Amino acid sequence: MSHFWKSIAATVVACLMFNLNLHAQDTALYKGMTVNLDEVIVAAKRIGFDVNSFIKRVEEDTTFYRAFKNLHIISFSAENDIRITDKHGAPQASLKSTTRQEVTGRCRSMKVLNEKTTGDFYTRKGNYNYYTAELYANLFFTQGTICSDANGDSPDNSGGSLAKHKAQLKQLIFNPGKPIKGVPIVGQKVAIFNPDVIRFYDFSITAENYVDGTPCYVFSAKAKQDLGRIDRAEVVIDELITYFNKDNFEIVGRKYALSYRTLLFDFNVKMNVQMTKQFGLLIPALVAYDGTWNVPFKKRETASFTAKFYDFKAAN
Repeated sequence: MSHFWKSIAATVVACLMFNLNLHAQDTALYKGMTVNLDEVIVAAKRIGFDVNSFIKRVEEDTTFYRAFKNLHIISFSAENDIRITDKHGAPQASLKSTTRQEVTGRCRSMKVLNEKTTGDFYTRKGNYNYYTAELYANLFFTQGTICSDANGDSPDNSGGSLAKHKAQLKQLIFNPGKPIKGVPIVGQKVAIFNPDVIRFYDFSITAENYVDGTPCYVFSAKAKQDLGRIDRAEVVIDELITYFNKDNFEIVGRKYALSYRTLLFDFNVKMNVQMTKQFGLLIPALVAYDGTWNVPFKKRETASFTAKFYDFKAAN
């Protein structure tokens, strides 16, 4: 698989009634940003809610990244559903499976409890026939026994460019909105807090309940609707919406959409991540992906997947 293909795929597999222009001391770090606040946030601002500090918290948040690492230090079951479709939307290949990860000490291993595939999901040698499936496996499947440090970090034995592309993909998933070094064309365009990129977005902060009823502050960044053709070509993240628990500012959910088109390649991807709290740890409960991309010398790949995590247990 070419360096170009992996770099682009890595970029694929990424924040609402009263206008407030941030000025003076509030915008030292966010020059040019305009944030729309709903009535609840406006009222909160009057009694001490600091808009600029909240945005800085959004930019520097690490709880989302930490949550995915926590999957390495607890036991859980997972329902895995990966589907590949052709250019007409017809089923082409799929995998549905149930897996169980067990953690003893700092080491984890995974068993496949059941699995069903269709089409050419695997090659004749038993390898993944689609890059989406390969990326999914790199993120959520464990081969053999792998030991982590106290932070949930594991050595990456793939080395070289593959390890680099994995790291780029994880950065997009765990820290969308940050620049991604080494990714051609689009690496800097995902940095929505960069002064050169801020101007392409409408930002908002609202107070809403999440799908599970958790009271949240919601930070949204959406590409402006009236961008001209030239400016639109600078946008990769179409939408980034993050739900923060009001009590502790932990992320309980995130939705984002990315797209880009050139004469050489194009992609269009949407993701939704829902969190849960177990044993005092923030952990992904649901990760859903729906996307398509097309690069030179490869067939267009359109795929969706859903990972559901449950039956969590502390390490033995």
